[in-house]
Amino acid sequence: MIVPMSKVYIVTQSYNHTRLLDVLAQLGVVHIEPVDPGKAVAETQTLQTLTTLEHAIQVLQKIEPSGKAADISPLDAANEAIDINKAIVDEKERLGTLQRTASQLAVWGNVEIKRLKHLSSLGIEVRFFSVAKKDLPALQAECIEVVAELSGKDVLIAVIDRIGTFQNPDGAKEIPWPSTDLPAVKKEAAALDASIKQNNARLAELAGIIDKIQNERKQLKIKADFHIAQNSGLKSSALFAIQGWVPSSQADLLSENLKKHEITAAVEIMPAAEGEQPPTLIEYPKWAKPIKGLFDILGTVAGYQEFDVSVPFMLALPIFAAMLIGDGGYGAVLLLGLLLGYKKAAPALGENFTRLLIIIGAATLVWGFLCGSFFGYDKLYKPLIPVNMTDQSRYLLMQISFIMGAIHLSTAQFWQALRLYPNLCFLNKVGWGVFVWGMLGVVRMFVLGSSLAWGTPWPYLLIAGAILAILFNSPGKNIIKMVLLGVANFPLSMLSAFSDVISYVRLMAVGLASGVLAASFNDLAFSAGPWYLAIPILVFGHGLNLGLALIALFAHGVRLNMLEFSNNLGMQWIGYSYKPFKNDSGVN
Repeated sequence: MIVPMSKVYIVTQSYNHTRLLDVLAQLGVVHIEPVDPGKAVAETQTLQTLTTLEHAIQVLQKIEPSGKAADISPLDAANEAIDINKAIVDEKERLGTLQRTASQLAVWGNVEIKRLKHLSSLGIEVRFFSVAKKDLPALQAECIEVVAELSGKDVLIAVIDRIGTFQNPDGAKEIPWPSTDLPAVKKEAAALDASIKQNNARLAELAGIIDKIQNERKQLKIKADFHIAQNSGLKSSALFAIQGWVPSSQADLLSENLKKHEITAAVEIMPAAEGEQPPTLIEYPKWAKPIKGLFDILGTVAGYQEFDVSVPFMLALPIFAAMLIGDGGYGAVLLLGLLLGYKKAAPALGENFTRLLIIIGAATLVWGFLCGSFFGYDKLYKPLIPVNMTDQSRYLLMQISFIMGAIHLSTAQFWQALRLYPNLCFLNKVGWGVFVWGMLGVVRMFVLGSSLAWGTPWPYLLIAGAILAILFNSPGKNIIKMVLLGVANFPLSMLSAFSDVISYVRLMAVGLASGVLAASFNDLAFSAGPWYLAIPILVFGHGLNLGLALIALFAHGVRLNMLEFSNNLGMQWIGYSYKPFKNDSGVN
């Protein structure tokens, strides 16, 4: 349920505004709406410090504390952690460059440039050539030494020829000295490696005071929010005024609570005016709250005047996900893995989203029992819903997919009709809800080859739905205008209804593909021979397939809810979250 909101205006004496904001922060019910959003900002220094602390926390959260905790202020620790982390990144990048250079210099062995230069200063010039092995016996010089074998039949040789007897054979190439040498590269790499270890050790010491850094961030966040709230109001020499939104159920208590805290203020409560867009606060049914995890990840918020879609999403998404994943074994892995690893998964993924995935795992396990498919093996028993490449299986799965699509889409249209009643426009939505079921017959005809004859219900549903959709598209006194507007809008909406229904075929296609891929990995593993080859193939194959299925959950399962269902419901997701001004301790 989207919680009803009331607009609140609060005025107090100017000298009392700090105490008013302090009490409002303790009450934590007023979502402050700035009078001038451009001025509702915190101090620049505070924001910069917050950014520094948050960056440092991101760095240190990944580090296991060890050694003696650093005896340093939280801000200094944050700055040092950021600097060290940047240094480590730069050092690792340089180390990677050195490793690539070392591989290129491997052919030179331990030849040192400084020694070559020293010999050169003594009049002993060392030159290097790439020559064919077959030419070596014929070469003459004061000194010839093979340095390394090159690709093919060539070798790298070092030549000292002060008396001029060396003759460069055909096909040989002189190789210039490298800009650096392998011993120097190894020395620099060792120094970088030692520095990285030292820096990591210091980060581990700084991680020991991450709690202090987090507490400092919390206090600064309170300070920043306070300044934003302060700059959100209007202030004169005599009065300070602020506006915002409160849940209507708590609006009447606001004045009383201010009096309890000895705040003298005028409080006016008003309902939201037409055209205003209050913040959205959703009270989820307990059983549907896991779907909030999905909305948090997507960052979508329903508009205040829109629908709370948590219940239909919570009902549809696990079913869609189960069909897309399509295998009871994968459902069991997801279910048991998250249940056993809940303490680690919940902080990383969020409690609500983790619970949603657990429900999806359970739904997939149930679907697996219906389909008799576990890790691609479907010979355990005769399933109620076979999932294989036979025409019968594909036909049944498409039937299920299209019927679920019709239920899903018509529910959205009928829900809109309930919202619009008694406005005559509700009949337009009833018409489209009926038309969707007629369109199911059209889709069945094109895809499954079913009949659309007058002996079936589909033509009558199409005609009845179309009449209602056209006549009540824009109800008014001018009947001709009503009909013309309805006819003008009908073709595109009709095509949209067709494409929406047929798009649910993805439930069959992706689920069937997942099952075929799982069976293929089984065949590959069992034909590989010994168990030590079969097991890695099975683990990798089914792990990859499960990963692809989870991607499909977002690419297809979420899409059917966020796009097809939401479009038919008229959702625009134009809301913003209710974020009351509050803190744990207040600011004095």
